[in-house]
Amino acid sequence: MNNLDDMKSLWRSVTTDKLPTSEDMLKLIRKFRREKLLNKWLVIVSCLLLACIVAAALVIAPFKMATTYAGGILVVIAMLFLAFNNIRSLKRFYHMDDHDNLKFLEFLSKTRENQIRYYKRTMVLILSLSASGWILYVYELIYHYPIWSIIIYFIMSVYLAIMWFVVRPRSFKRDQEKLNATRERVESILNQLK
Repeated sequence: MNNLDDMKSLWRSVTTDKLPTSEDMLKLIRKFRREKLLNKWLVIVSCLLLACIVAAALVIAPFKMATTYAGGILVVIAMLFLAFNNIRSLKRFYHMDDHDNLKFLEFLSKTRENQIRYYKRTMVLILSLSASGWILYVYELIYHYPIWSIIIYFIMSVYLAIMWFVVRPRSFKRDQEKLNATRERVESILNQLK
């Protein structure tokens, strides 16, 4: 009987102030899902809008050089590929179970794997296609003005370098930190329950 009393007193002495309630966990999971879905829909809509604008410019404007059409097509392909990639991942987020911490932890692991694949492969392909496309697309506009072409291509090179070496790693690191913080919080709860 003493052993049972000791267990009860030990159970009551453990502080659970740092643990979120079940409602807090549901809010955390739903907030995570809502933020990811909002970001994905914004990317999809903006990519499709940009692809339509570039395609309309190619159809409406009387361009004379093939480089403009090739560049426009590369930009449209890059935007459609990015939109398609995000559309494919929407299903995972809509079917995410928000009532099971273990499944949510598995979901976060899969999201992390997808994040790494996106950073190493998909983003490289999309940035390469769109950068090549924009470089070709503006060539006709600055073809007759050598000074302007040097300035425009210098500005584009600086912009692409900043996007590739500064913005891309920072966004990946920020997303990684947010995902790790969410995962650590769920893992700490699960460890407390074991």
